[in-house]
Amino acid sequence: MKKRNFLQTRIGFFTLLILCFWLKYMFAVYFDFKLNLGDPYQQFIVWLTPLGSGIILISLGLYLSRPLFSYLAMLILDILNTVLLFSNIIYYRQFNDFLTFKTIENTSKVSQGLGKSTIALLQPTDIIIWLDIIVIVLLLIFKVIKIDPRKFGFTRPFAVTSFGVFLLTLNIMLAETSRPRLLRNTFDRSYVVKYLGIDTYSVYDIAKSTQSEQSKHNANSDDINQILSFTQNNYAKPNPVTFGQAKGKNVIILHLESFQQFLIGMKVNGQEVTPFLNSLYHSKDTLAFDNFYHQVGLGRTSDAENLMETSTYGISDGSLFTSLGSENTFQAAPQILRQQGYTSAVFHGNTGTFWNRNEVYRNLGYNYFFDAQYFSHNKNDSIGYGLKDKLLFSQSIKYLEQMQQPFYVKYLTVTNHIPFDMDQMDRDKTFTTTNTTNSTINNYFETAHYLDQSLQEFFDYLKKSGLEKNTMVILYGDHYGVGSSTSETNALAPLLGKNNSNWTDYDQTELQKVPFMIHMPGIKGGINSEIGGEIDALPTILHLLGVNTKNYVQFGTDLLSSQHKQVVVFRNGTIVTPKYIIIGNKGSKSVIYDHHTGKRITRLTKKQKSEIDKLATYAKNLLHNSDLLNNHNLLRFYTPNGFIPDDPSQFNYKTNYTQMLQIANQLGSNSTSLYSLHKGSTTNLYTTDAVESNKEEITTVPKDVANGFNDKSTKTDSKSSTTKN
Repeated sequence: MKKRNFLQTRIGFFTLLILCFWLKYMFAVYFDFKLNLGDPYQQFIVWLTPLGSGIILISLGLYLSRPLFSYLAMLILDILNTVLLFSNIIYYRQFNDFLTFKTIENTSKVSQGLGKSTIALLQPTDIIIWLDIIVIVLLLIFKVIKIDPRKFGFTRPFAVTSFGVFLLTLNIMLAETSRPRLLRNTFDRSYVVKYLGIDTYSVYDIAKSTQSEQSKHNANSDDINQILSFTQNNYAKPNPVTFGQAKGKNVIILHLESFQQFLIGMKVNGQEVTPFLNSLYHSKDTLAFDNFYHQVGLGRTSDAENLMETSTYGISDGSLFTSLGSENTFQAAPQILRQQGYTSAVFHGNTGTFWNRNEVYRNLGYNYFFDAQYFSHNKNDSIGYGLKDKLLFSQSIKYLEQMQQPFYVKYLTVTNHIPFDMDQMDRDKTFTTTNTTNSTINNYFETAHYLDQSLQEFFDYLKKSGLEKNTMVILYGDHYGVGSSTSETNALAPLLGKNNSNWTDYDQTELQKVPFMIHMPGIKGGINSEIGGEIDALPTILHLLGVNTKNYVQFGTDLLSSQHKQVVVFRNGTIVTPKYIIIGNKGSKSVIYDHHTGKRITRLTKKQKSEIDKLATYAKNLLHNSDLLNNHNLLRFYTPNGFIPDDPSQFNYKTNYTQMLQIANQLGSNSTSLYSLHKGSTTNLYTTDAVESNKEEITTVPKDVANGFNDKSTKTDSKSSTTKN
């Protein structure tokens, strides 16, 4: 009876909300988040983390004098807090990280197309997060919980808030004893959440973002000198044998979505998952790297693009593309190669606003961006994140053949993207996949096989059209696709010849390897085991094209140079070298594995400690300088000799096809486009077995695009935007 009477009071209702939130927060901690809880002291701190901030937040409703408004305010604040928790749960399942203010702020720039993959991340146990709110609302509606009509005054709410402040202060003090300088030396958001909770972390992140914006405004030209000193001291001279080997050739970048290195050579049910890529990987005309790692952070695919094309890292607390890409100055591959007479384009079957690409690509210097509006809009042609890969390649040819050579072109594939699900009618499933208990793993091999078929069709066209002999094709996996959760690694480990019960951080790190291949007739092919990462791609490519990178701000080094530094630094601070895998960003106090044996090193020699501490210092400086460069937009203060920055406003992606035709008309017999050289279209040379495809879609330009060519104002705009081509 006393319990019932207590629930009918305002403070009783408040206590019920706090208790329910604490219980579901603990559920998330132990069943969703990987916080690596250790001793009982850490456990106690984690149990404390949601209480102080939760009491402070929900106690705000106690200050309202009118009872009904007070109850509603407390309930709404509890719902908002639950939304924050649940959003982090869903986000963590995909990215193994927590939401940042910049990520939330830029949700509109990445939200289109996310629905299906978000649904795939939902789990039946998620009802636990919402069950208390549903029950409490029903209890209020049916007046099982009655609103306490008595006045509450100011003293009691203030006492409750003060108690919340006391618990929060205690929480911070205990966190400081367990993890000194937690907020000053933040390198991993999971540590802040672990010791302070989601709410406090979110407030801290907002404050940190505000401070970052202020420091950006205060930056000046002197700050770039620190960056230049670092990059020039770490510069690797080009290999005299390979420098300029691809000079004047076209460049095609094939971005293989979520494609991991272990797929190369893998068989499932006696079938090769990627037979074409396997043959390309071992071709005499392909230089392949088998120790190449992705280095993306929260920006995932957009981070990979940034790494590959600017040789700088993504930012630590979101996507550089969505947070800074609209305003920042870059020294990107398209801009650098424009000095060599290259035109550039991106082909992507998703909406142009996804990851803010329609804005960022202008700042990167891309002449053309062919997004979803340039391809078929039939319902069955797209899946998940955009147009199916076979259709993207086949329908792009009518545009590709109009580009003036030499060109720099990037294709962003999307079919091999979580949830790795082919269409519902199974029309595209031609591969018998695994039968593990995890559907994501099973689906992954199907979509990877489909991607492989798409690439084979595209390469067949390159050969038939004659493009292959004058083109350097770069293939790379942007980031991991599977293995981010325990359920996935449990299903995946046996397929990789490993024991899932012995899966370690070493195995998890090795899972971050992605393919990197350079295919070009005449190149000295083979498997190169040099350790490198996506940040090393741009200097490698530019040196092959005969462009010296000495004066550019790049944090990677040429993989083919004898001076290449075999140190891969992940965005989270993990370090990979030929000798070590270092996890934890704490120098010699980190978790350290022998890279050759995979065994954990628990006792370091004095020499090993010195080596590892030096590596940790280098990694810290590397990430710090990259962040300093991007967060403060320092490249606006530095223009290398001979480099002419682009004016982003000159690029009009709504009239790509029109611009191409105008340039060809202006050049006349001097046009170097494939269409001009063949004296007609090459689309008839493209063959695809995609069941959705038909000849009209491959050859016909969408009406809304073609009509632009007859528009007088469009002609004028297009001409002004292509004078540098």
